[in-house]
Amino acid sequence: MTVQPFLHTTPDDVLLDTVEQKVLIPLEDGRIQQFRLVLPTSIDALLDHPATYKAFAQDEYMPYWAELWPSALMLGQALGQHVWPADTRVLEVGCGLGLSGLVALALGMEVIFTDYDVAALDFAARNARLNGFEQFHTMPLDWRCPPEGLRVPLMLAADVIYEVRNISPLIRLMKVVLEPGGECWLSDPDRPHKKEFQSALMSNEFEFEVRPITLERPNQPTVQGTVYRIWASGKRTA
Repeated sequence: MTVQPFLHTTPDDVLLDTVEQKVLIPLEDGRIQQFRLVLPTSIDALLDHPATYKAFAQDEYMPYWAELWPSALMLGQALGQHVWPADTRVLEVGCGLGLSGLVALALGMEVIFTDYDVAALDFAARNARLNGFEQFHTMPLDWRCPPEGLRVPLMLAADVIYEVRNISPLIRLMKVVLEPGGECWLSDPDRPHKKEFQSALMSNEFEFEVRPITLERPNQPTVQGTVYRIWASGKRTA
């Protein structure tokens, strides 16, 4: 049976109150890049909205996109410390507010922001423009329905395996969209099912490296996490 994509749009009336956060990301060339991010003031208002209840009943949807999660910072930091070929095409899945994609844009890459909530794409685009970027793409995407004809050398994903049910469709997406020799960089705050994720990668003929990261922020709890660098077995080019 063909799976139909689930896409959602958080109503505008619950997104009127916003706040701005500033994030500092060290880059490989020694610069400290500041990123400005606009996000909804309170995720509770989104959680309590009737549209969220309806979407949850349909597909267990939750508006996780509306927060800046520690894993996004971890992935942004790891991404910024690597040397990338000019104009590398990047697909960010579950982009949320778009921080990882913004770091990629700052490094000269071509970015496609994707999420299954169209409101998240609007915020990612807004944040890209807020930081001076005009050349990027947005695309609604349900992981369970990989896009036809889209192939990229790099896929980014921050905190997307928060539920075990996300693992299989995410791996299938990697198989479909990664070019030969392509990689997925994925960050995770060491959730309890990380061993299941690693086993699923190996059983699907993916290899990976892990980079432990300790995220320390002023007046915030320290978070331990991992950035995975994933590629198809025998097809890594660098």
